[in-house]
Amino acid sequence: MISPAIPINEAQRLESLRELEIIDSLPEDAYDSITQLASYICKTPIAVINIIDSDHNWFKSKFGTELGGSSREDSFCGHTILEPETFLEIPNASKDERFKDNPFVTSEARINYYAGISLLDHKGFPMGTLCVYDSKEHHLDKNQKIALKALGKQVEMLFESRRKNKALENLKLELDENNRILKEFASTVSHDLKMPLANMILTADMLKVKYANQLDSQGLEYINYLKDSGLTLSDYINGLLDHYSSNKAHSGVHEEFFLNDLLEDIIDLLQIAENCEINLPDNNLKIFGNSAALGQVFMNLISNSLKYNSNEKIIIEIDCTENREFFNFSISDNGIGIPLDKQNQIFDLFTTIAAKDRKGKKGHGIGLSTVKKLIESLGGNIHLTSDVDRGTLFEFSIKRQETVD
Repeated sequence: MISPAIPINEAQRLESLRELEIIDSLPEDAYDSITQLASYICKTPIAVINIIDSDHNWFKSKFGTELGGSSREDSFCGHTILEPETFLEIPNASKDERFKDNPFVTSEARINYYAGISLLDHKGFPMGTLCVYDSKEHHLDKNQKIALKALGKQVEMLFESRRKNKALENLKLELDENNRILKEFASTVSHDLKMPLANMILTADMLKVKYANQLDSQGLEYINYLKDSGLTLSDYINGLLDHYSSNKAHSGVHEEFFLNDLLEDIIDLLQIAENCEINLPDNNLKIFGNSAALGQVFMNLISNSLKYNSNEKIIIEIDCTENREFFNFSISDNGIGIPLDKQNQIFDLFTTIAAKDRKGKKGHGIGLSTVKKLIESLGGNIHLTSDVDRGTLFEFSIKRQETVD
C-alpha cells in the first residue's frame, strides 16, 4: 500500500476548510440527495461526499455504508486530491500497487472499485471528494463520468453557498456587536449630557428674565442663540436615543386603534399652524398593531412635511389601504422635494439633504433613518417619490398582526 502524499498547498487548503466550518456538521438533504443520485447513476452500492482534514476523511454524506469516515493514510480520496483536476478511477484496487494492501481492500467487506473527483473551493483548493465504491471490479462509461462530475459541481456550489452564509452570519454578529457598543455609547453620552444641557437652557432663560433690562439687543441675541443651541443639541440626543431604541418596536404592546384617531392626536401635539392643510384618509382604518411605533413614524414624516416646505400654504395628504397581508400608507406634501441623486441616501443615519428647514435650522439626519428601522421592525418597507420644488410622496407598509381573542 502507498499512503497518499501531502499536497504542496496543504496549509492553504486546511485554512479554507476551517473557514467552511463543515466538519461534524449535521446531515443535510441537499447533500444526501446527491450521494443517492451518484450511486444510482454509477450503478455502485456506495457513494460518499468526503471531507479531508489533516488526519482523517469525514463523510458529510454517505449512501450504502454505515461508516462515518477513515484515516487519511488509508484513504483512496487522499490520492484523488493530489491531482484535483483529474478524474481518478480504480477499476480493480487489488491489482493497484497503491491499494492492494489497503485494509479496505483486504477486509471481509472489501472495497475493490473506486471512482472519485475532487471538490474544489472558490480558490481551487480541494476540500474533499465525491466518490463511489463497489466490492467488485467496475467501470464507468463516458456519460456516467460526466454525470458524476456534474454532481460534483453541485456539491461545490453547496460549499460556496455555505461559505457565503457563514461569512454573512459572522458579519451580522460583528455588526450586532458594533451596534450594541454604539448604542451603549450613545445612551451613556446622552444621559451624561442631558442634565448639563437642561441646566444650560434653564440658565439662559433665567439670565434673560433677570438681566433683560441690563443687556443690549446683541446680548439678548447671544442668550437666545445659547438657548436655541441647547435645544437643538437636546433634540439631537433624543433623536439618537429614539434611533437606537427603534429596533425594539416589534416587541411593543399591540392594541386595536383607529388610524384617524392616532393622526388627530399627532396633529394636536404638533400644534399645526393655520396655513397648513392636512387631509386625513376617507376610510378610518381599524388597526391591530403597535400604535406607538406607527405614531412615531407618522410624527416624523408629518414633521418633515411641515419643516421642509417653503410655500405660503402647506398641503399634506395622508391615505391608506389594506389587503390580507399589509396595511399600506402614503403621505405626500407640496414641500421643497428631494433631488433624485440624493433619494437613495435619505434613509441613512446622519444624512441631511436640505441646508435648512422652514425655520432656518439644519436637521440632524436621524429622523428618517429611525422611520425606516421602525417600519422594517413592523414587517414592512418604505420608499419615496419626489420632485424638487414640487413635493415628496412617502409610501410605506406594515404587516398585519393576528388579533387576540
